[in-house]
Amino acid sequence: MERDSSFSAETADISSGRDESLAGVTIIVCASCRDETGSDAHPRAGALLAEDTRRAASGEDLHIRTVECLGNCKRRLSAAILRDGCWSYVFGDLATTSGADLVAGAKLFATSTDGLIPWRGRPDSLKRGLVARIPPPDLLKD
Repeated sequence: MERDSSFSAETADISSGRDESLAGVTIIVCASCRDETGSDAHPRAGALLAEDTRRAASGEDLHIRTVECLGNCKRRLSAAILRDGCWSYVFGDLATTSGADLVAGAKLFATSTDGLIPWRGRPDSLKRGLVARIPPPDLLKD
């Protein structure tokens, strides 16, 4: 895959007003990820995961966005979950059908009081697939 410095992002916000706590949570799915065979077929497995996530989030006040590359190619299908002012999470080794797991993780995150996705109740794919947890800038030390 050719890489350049201009990774585009697409927005597909899903809003219904059902759960206002989800409004500050965003799921980012890498739309260019390939499946486990490395196939260059289109639509890419990452795009299929993004669509599955949008379906799973239907009716929820949750932001679903795609990006061309999360740079996590060795861990195949990848996604991130972000929350304003909180830690950010990157996951890999997902399946094209992991959308419901990403939404479940986002819901846990939205109700967290410490800015972390709780381990208890987290879907197994988000336990096994954790790649990184990135702190918000205000928690960084000199």
